[in-house]
Amino acid sequence: MSQIDTPKDFIPVRIAVLTVSDTRTAEDDKSGNVLVERIAAAGHVLAARMIVQDERDMIAGQLRDWCADGAIDVVISTGGTGLTGRDVTVEAHRDVYDKEIDAFATVFTIVSMNKIGTSAVQSRATGGVANGTYLFALPGSPGACKDAWDEILVKQLDYRHKPCNFVEIMPRLDEHQRRK
Repeated sequence: MSQIDTPKDFIPVRIAVLTVSDTRTAEDDKSGNVLVERIAAAGHVLAARMIVQDERDMIAGQLRDWCADGAIDVVISTGGTGLTGRDVTVEAHRDVYDKEIDAFATVFTIVSMNKIGTSAVQSRATGGVANGTYLFALPGSPGACKDAWDEILVKQLDYRHKPCNFVEIMPRLDEHQRRK
């Protein structure tokens, strides 16, 4: 079972939050605020925050910019993961990924099923790695952001979490780029 290895020191990671929306503003970005509050409460660093429109190229461009920024370890986006015509966040993420973390979507679906039942089938949450940076696309509802953070990300982004976590393998995420 998962647990915290208390003798280990906590290692804060630098996280960027990207809200994808045609209508949200900084004043009413509830899902972004949920993530920012939880990032701070966990002891991590908010490295950047932005709102972009539901445009695949804009989303992918911002993800690529942040993946190229050595001061950002993780990008969490919220919004645009549904089934409507304007929901293109998942496609934008996949345009950027070097590798997809398939089990992230599966675990998120399990967590969601426990909260909202079969409505969880409408989510296309995803996770991946690009240029040594973790990327996670969450639905745009504050509840979904809480669930993803509280049930998955807060644990996997804690170096002390065992039996394993995302932080301990961060130095090796881009090792294929260093090989010649």
